[in-house]
Amino acid sequence: MYFVYFLQSLKNNKVYIVSTEKLPEIRLKEHDEGTNKFTRNNRPLKLVYFEKYFCKQDSTAREKFYKSGFGKMIKKIIIQTINNNAQFQPKADRPMAEVRVLH
Repeated sequence: MYFVYFLQSLKNNKVYIVSTEKLPEIRLKEHDEGTNKFTRNNRPLKLVYFEKYFCKQDSTAREKFYKSGFGKMIKKIIIQTINNNAQFQPKADRPMAEVRVLH
């Protein structure tokens, strides 16, 4: 299994995109430990998004896409959507609203 993921710096909101064979949660821990220059200088990080692939070529192509001009626009929309939706998540001490469909 292969993954493409976005890590966002909590320090400056920069986004790091990479493809890997490792689970994104494992790579997040490694990055938070300072395994490479970008992530070392931009810690702490949060995992904001990932995609799963069966083929390494597909994950590498998707990583390159997100680093391209149009892909950067899509990445920005994904991150904005995730961040906007996070504002509306229920608090742990509050129950979620009940939804009923009326016919």
